Amino acid sequence: MLYEHPAYRIMGDRALLVELGDGISPLVNKKVREVFLCLNDSQVEGVVETMPGYRSLLIVYDPLKITLSALKERLNKLHTTIDRFEIPKPRTLEIPVVYGGECGPDLNWVAEYHKLSPEEVVRFHTGTTYQVYMIGFTPGFAYMGQLPEAIATPRRETPRTAVPRGSVGIAQSQTGVYPVESPGGWQIIGRTPLRLFDPEKWPPTPLEMGDLVKFLSIKEEEMARWEV
Repeated sequence: MLYEHPAYRIMGDRALLVELGDGISPLVNKKVREVFLCLNDSQVEGVVETMPGYRSLLIVYDPLKITLSALKERLNKLHTTIDRFEIPKPRTLEIPVVYGGECGPDLNWVAEYHKLSPEEVVRFHTGTTYQVYMIGFTPGFAYMGQLPEAIATPRRETPRTAVPRGSVGIAQSQTGVYPVESPGGWQIIGRTPLRLFDPEKWPPTPLEMGDLVKFLSIKEEEMARWEV
């Protein structure tokens, strides 16, 4: 549910958590994105950093430049006038994926869990347009939703110590791509040849909060032409 007014939680002596809803939903996350972009556009003196999440925004501020009460007042005003800001339309990125086999070692397990064929799982996964809710966990890791209910799947009971870069996973009602090799407990159903985090580029990741993503099933021999 989207809150009528922001709820504030003090996070230490120089950070404020702004809660805009009580659950994960496209509507609440859209409001978080709007406040995040508008606050950055306003360049409020004393605001050091803003970090958006599913339903909230963490604001780090300098108390020597702006008081907590003044920051709340500014946020309340921004919340009531946010419709005057022109929010950029979300971009859409297509991510090619090789499903199953060595690239997707959990695809068959997911299919058996839902009493589906692997091909049906792939059709469900590629048949949805996903919204990037937030970036976190590792640099460039985009949490995306919502997965079709037909393939919403629990995390692995035992996480892997190393998940290869480019692995496409699902967990509960979300999907995501591991942009770097890292530990992880999501069910791995495929792998993309796209590099979704490159510290040598700016921006280092092509995805940001609010973007839309479509997954495209490709064959393993096609991976080379998608690699960048």
